[in-house]
Amino acid sequence: MRGTRFAARCVAVLSGVVLVAGVTACGSDKSDSDKGGDKSDKAAESVGSPLAALKLASQKTDQQHSAKVEGTTQMGPQNSSMSGAMDWANGMHANMTITQKGGAVQNSPLAGKPMEARYTPDAMFMNLGDEFAAQAGGKHWMKYDYDTLAKQAGASGEFLKDQMQNTDPARAVQLLIATGKVKSVGSESVKGVKATHYTGTVKVSELAEMQSKDLSKSDLESLQKQLETSGMETETIDLWIDGDNLLVKKREQADSNNGKYDSTVYYSDYGTDVTVTEPPASDTMNFEDAMKQQ
Repeated sequence: MRGTRFAARCVAVLSGVVLVAGVTACGSDKSDSDKGGDKSDKAAESVGSPLAALKLASQKTDQQHSAKVEGTTQMGPQNSSMSGAMDWANGMHANMTITQKGGAVQNSPLAGKPMEARYTPDAMFMNLGDEFAAQAGGKHWMKYDYDTLAKQAGASGEFLKDQMQNTDPARAVQLLIATGKVKSVGSESVKGVKATHYTGTVKVSELAEMQSKDLSKSDLESLQKQLETSGMETETIDLWIDGDNLLVKKREQADSNNGKYDSTVYYSDYGTDVTVTEPPASDTMNFEDAMKQQ
């Protein structure tokens, strides 16, 4: 087996999977015990204000638990696209089709080819195709266990685990509310649906000082450290909310050490049924086993 190239391909795929998850950079369990939310809540009580509208959108979106999603992500030279459906009621369950190109996957046989991905609260699985299976004892699927990744990658791994286990579109709304600074851009059409466009900028240096009922102090401190490490100083978040007070589009933009970050995700068909089945163990290789081949 061509160990180094084989393992490098597995790592390249992992980097793309993380990007196209479409998650906002905020991802810890909600903490209702945090009492610092008075500032944002009071500001949001103004009837008709952007903060009031986003607060309602956060509640309505979070209550839905599932939706169909599609989107694109750029991180420096690497581009990814995804489509599928996800359920965030009890950790993330999702079925996705992912396509990657550029960056770490540019010279990989997988570049530009759609790949099937399955997400559970404990791991993500990628179907790497027949060519991979030929080098992996006939196994088509790669399993990336979150606990294992967290142990191997330290703090960044823990953050990745947090992201993947708590993917909730309402989190981007909650983060924008926590800034206390958001404005309405106006009414726009999103894939034929009338929606109100809201925008705001998150200053990384101010994250730990923000007050929010939905995002705990540890949430914000963890996010601040992660973004500072990546070289981000600000993140611009644009949200589009439809007439049912549901998030239908989210765009996040920032500059980082790895280049420009630009992620856009569309949400539709809220309440859709999502059933995720893990691939057969006989057709699956663990990521850590693949790394031993390097």
